[in-house]
Formats: sequence, C-alpha cells, structure tokens
Amino acid sequence: MLLDAQLRDKPPAREPDTGAPALSQGERVATLSGSAQPSSRSSPDRAGEQRGIAVTVRDLHKSFDGNAVIAGLDLFLPAGGFTAVVGRSGCGKSTLLRLILGLETPTSGRIGLDEAEAGPRRSQRPRRIMFQEPRLLPWARVVDNVAVGLSGTGTGTKAERRARALAALEEVGLADKDGVWPATLSGGQRQRVALARALVSGPGLLALDEPLGALDALTRIGMQDLIERIWRAQGFTALLVTHDVAEAVAMADRILVVDEGRIALDLRVDVPRPRRRGDPDLARLEGRILEHLLGTPSAA
Repeated sequence: MLLDAQLRDKPPAREPDTGAPALSQGERVATLSGSAQPSSRSSPDRAGEQRGIAVTVRDLHKSFDGNAVIAGLDLFLPAGGFTAVVGRSGCGKSTLLRLILGLETPTSGRIGLDEAEAGPRRSQRPRRIMFQEPRLLPWARVVDNVAVGLSGTGTGTKAERRARALAALEEVGLADKDGVWPATLSGGQRQRVALARALVSGPGLLALDEPLGALDALTRIGMQDLIERIWRAQGFTALLVTHDVAEAVAMADRILVVDEGRIALDLRVDVPRPRRRGDPDLARLEGRILEHLLGTPSAA
C-alpha cells in the first residue's frame, strides 16, 4: 500500500471516562489520555460545499527514544478550513501532520476526527497526503497512477475507476496526458498527477507535506493557485506543512508556528481571496511570522 496514495482509517478505540467532555458522535479516537479543550474557529466562506473532516487534538504528546517531539499540544481544525504549519527544521510540524493522518501513534493524548454536518451522512471520507516527491509508478501510465488513489475505496468497475481518474486529471489540467508515461512529464506535471491521485477519492482531509518545495518559482505559484482553486471547489480540510512563509500566508486562512513541539503562534489570515502576490497585508503577516521564527525585528 502506498501511503501517499491511500490511508486506511483505523477502527475507533473505546473511550474511557477521563472526566473530559465526550467527543462528538462520529468522532474517531486514535489514542486516549488527557482532557484539554479545543478552541473553536469558524471555517472560511467559499463556493464549494463544505465536506471536510474536523480535527480535534487534545494534550498530544509524541516522543522518539525518550526525546519529546510533540509536548502537550492542543488544536482544533474546523471542517473545510485551510491551515498552514510553519517552523524550523525539527520543530515537530511534520510529526504533527503524520499523527493526524494516523501514520504515527501518539505517545499519549487524543486525536478526534469528525465529518462536517453537510449533505447526507456517509462513511467517513478518506484522508490523503501529498509529499514533496510525486512518487509515481514509472511502469504505469498517468491515468493508472491516478487510479491508485482509489485502492481500497470499493469504487466499482475498472471502467468506473478509469472514468474517475480521467475526471481528476481534467481537474488538474492534464486531461491530454492520461496515456503517457510519468518519465515524459515535467516536474510540475508530475506533481499535478500526484495531486490528482490524492483527490480522486474525494478526500475529507488533504495533507500537504511540502509538496511544492522542489518546483521552480513560477511553477510553484501556479500549483499554489491550483490547490487553492480545488480546495475552494471541493470543500475538504487542508493542512499544509511548509518552510516557505510566503507560501503559507498566500494559501492558508490560518498559520500555526510550531516551536519545540508546541504551538508558539496562531494567526488568522484575514485577507480576501483571490489574493495578490505582494499584498501589503500579506507582507506584514509574513514579517511578523519571520520575526518570531528568527527572533529579530522584521522590516515589514
């Protein structure tokens, strides 16, 4: 199973009486301990139907070989929101993303996942991740690489899976590349195939682990705009991990600065969309975040 193409939900654990308010109906618990209360934030307005997964993190701890990477972290991500996580290398931001996706097991604490109350109730939407490398299968044509994202979802016939893969390719602007080999694509095109693979199953949560870091500047801006457009249209919850502060403020509606396994700064990006590169409000936010990260006064 490819982790970047398919993440299977774990069965819900039985919740003991900890004295904390119970998680909402439908919330899935990864592991239990602690009772910190999540803060509440509203999701941004946009055209697409809100169908994301809300995430509640309570008193989360994660250690490797006795070294604490996440230390008592509390967080609430509203369904359909776009949150960016920034911080120095080794601060715990990628570990936090992996914990939320179920790729790592918490040392203690609780991670709850709950569907948005929009439309008919269905089984929980899948969680997907997009990495910095596209991780395409070199022996499979582009359309078949995208169809890998439907593995384990119970999607009907081969023809139906192909039709959904073709629709996902059209959404990322690669409808004419369905039959080619990955080796013939540019770096930006390969990342768009990886994005289509992550989106083909209709995820409720899309995690983006520095997926644009290896792209040139212009291709990167184009991918940022593409991801934003699809997020607005589909309504999934987006969680971006990036070292690029300018990218974070351009794409997200909320910025979390992680330092030594804790949330050191939590900022809203109240700038209307579509956003203009070079906007003075974005520049001021970027300066404030850099000032916090670098410990020096910013020029913004």
